[in-house]
Amino acid sequence: MSGTQTRPAPRAGRLAWKGLVAAVAASLAGTVGAADTTRVPVLVELFTSEGCSSCPPADAALSRLLRDQPIAGVRIIALSEHVDYWDGLGWRDPFSSRAFTRRQEAYARRLPSGGVYTPQLVIGGAVHLVGSKEEGARAAIETAAREPGGEVSARVVPGAGTELEVAARWPAGIQAQVLVALVQDRAVSLVERGENAGRRLEHVAIARAVSAVGSGSGSFSGRVKLPGAQGADRAVIFVQEGDGGRIHGVASVELGDRKQGRRHGSGGSRRGNLLADAARGRRGGPHGGLRRG
Repeated sequence: MSGTQTRPAPRAGRLAWKGLVAAVAASLAGTVGAADTTRVPVLVELFTSEGCSSCPPADAALSRLLRDQPIAGVRIIALSEHVDYWDGLGWRDPFSSRAFTRRQEAYARRLPSGGVYTPQLVIGGAVHLVGSKEEGARAAIETAAREPGGEVSARVVPGAGTELEVAARWPAGIQAQVLVALVQDRAVSLVERGENAGRRLEHVAIARAVSAVGSGSGSFSGRVKLPGAQGADRAVIFVQEGDGGRIHGVASVELGDRKQGRRHGSGGSRRGNLLADAARGRRGGPHGGLRRG
């Protein structure tokens, strides 16, 4: 956690870990999704909705942060998570999912002065702010990059369909989950009803599903299957402490099979299953205390 120090791993353990990370990193060289080892990755999550008229400026701000990468020494990895509690107010967001609403609620329970609102940015799982406050977001990202964290390396396993090889390490003694988000890089919507009626909305880094694929206390390594990855452009792999806790490392890998037009398989182990998009019409109307940022 921030402000604490952890006991160094025994020398043999450190050497074994370095060998594991080196093996994964070496296999990444020259392939799709090669890791950027020169910059500190920071996960930036935007909770948004096409039904919210305050959200398009935040969507545009996230797009600029992702495109410009304006902070020296930092790599911004983004997830745009469309919540479902606006869906009953005139326009059903085609990217919305109850899973993302639950994720936002988990943050609200843990973050100081938290709450469920849109647009909301969460930086590194530790700080939240109104999604359109771009300068504040930059400052929070710089702070997150200075915090002690972990490392995540991942690659698509050649010839294995939608399967990743993942190696992650974070401060010893911290129990955390390894999660994978399936991401669509870009999308455009023509909104017909609701607060944004008549508007053309552009989105980036749209999360289509997020699921836990493993857990551990300080480290995780193994292969993870990605059934349901059809249509996804990339996978974002991250380590998160508890439900709605701090992020301890993140990586992004392009799913090259899709770009080459090959169809992904849909089977796999229970551990590797990813959440499908929430069924439409399961829930309508505002959720809890609906408010804007």
